[in-house]
Amino acid sequence: MSTIVSRLDIVQIFCDVDDFCNQWENLWQQVPQLPSTKGERRSKSKMHLSEVMTIAIAFHGSGYKTFKEFYTLHVLQSWRRAFPNLVSYTRFVELMPWCLMLLCCFLHTRTGEITGISFIDSTPINVCHNCRAHAHKVFKGLVKWGKNSVGWHFGFKLHLIINDQGELLAFKLTPANVDDRKPVPDMTKDLIGKLFGDRGYISQKLFEELYERGLELITKSKKKMKNRLVKLIDKILLRKRAVIESVNDHLKNMCQIEHSRHRSPFNFLVNLMAGLVAYTYLPKKPSIDIYPKDLPALPPAIF
Repeated sequence: MSTIVSRLDIVQIFCDVDDFCNQWENLWQQVPQLPSTKGERRSKSKMHLSEVMTIAIAFHGSGYKTFKEFYTLHVLQSWRRAFPNLVSYTRFVELMPWCLMLLCCFLHTRTGEITGISFIDSTPINVCHNCRAHAHKVFKGLVKWGKNSVGWHFGFKLHLIINDQGELLAFKLTPANVDDRKPVPDMTKDLIGKLFGDRGYISQKLFEELYERGLELITKSKKKMKNRLVKLIDKILLRKRAVIESVNDHLKNMCQIEHSRHRSPFNFLVNLMAGLVAYTYLPKKPSIDIYPKDLPALPPAIF
């Protein structure tokens, strides 16, 4: 029996997921359905979707490196009382794509509070090693080559927006070759205040579009750009932008949203959504103190 301790409160996750699934099923039953063909058999799994979702989320806080190891060594051996209708590992993998839509909807209920201070960044999601990209077939036609400050990568790009407490506000998955600025208007529809990003988000057109909606895009200037006046508080928060890079590090190294063992796009998306949900349940997230003790003593005009 494994001695690895989960970082997540599994009971709380199951209660939240089960309540959400029950509400969804009640609403779904009220929607008119297409009639089934005569003699059609509708089979139903022994495991409820809320159980499948809970186990998928729990893996991302378990500390195990592979889901197969987590399910066979921990779930099947230690969680039979909690989940009496457990199925085999092969059957469970078949059930995972069925909870994709509910995972996406549930993740949207786990977004954080809009505080007026937001940070945006993107991180590559590699689907295989670069040297095997030419032979990769699982995501054929869905992924592209992309390049960042580290180098070339083959796969997707995850765009994230967080608040000053490290809580997720918006996310979007695109091929790796998509410009960081392209998904920003769609991701920031409900945001107000200040949005801090790196130099990759510099765009006068984008700045004006967001400013008309009450959102100020603030980035560092490039070397050849003219100097401009920036409020002290904005300079301080720009230096704190590294908090979103810490969030990306948590997602990849603690919640394991990236690996190269996927055998279908649907299971890849389930893994990604479950990892993002698991992150929202982490007891400690990267955050910043936007009101240090020495700031109130400064003249208010510089803010």
